[in-house]
Amino acid sequence: MDLQHLQDLKTNDELRRRLAAAIAQSCFRNGKLENFHAGTYPSSETGDYSDVKVVSPFGEIPWKRLSRLNNAEITEITVDAAERCYSFLSDLLQSAEGDKVIEMLKKQIDDGEKAS
Repeated sequence: MDLQHLQDLKTNDELRRRLAAAIAQSCFRNGKLENFHAGTYPSSETGDYSDVKVVSPFGEIPWKRLSRLNNAEITEITVDAAERCYSFLSDLLQSAEGDKVIEMLKKQIDDGEKAS
């Protein structure tokens, strides 16, 4: 990434917001978290899930009290996200691809302003 793009990131709040969204998409949404999100999600007649329970050998667990991830799963997601963030930032800062990402995000901002 060149110095002008770093300066753009420093001074352009909308550019930072769009870069943050790109990082979230690349590093979290498309990572291990997506595997956990891929399962079946319950429906609720009440809308607040007070009518949903999970049945275990040790009794029923109300949906609102249920932990959706165990420690091993959250560790897996965290490690994956950290590795993806490292790769994303390395590519952004150390390759020409980083300049392309910034230019693409700036174009999205410009196109959005022209449409307004």
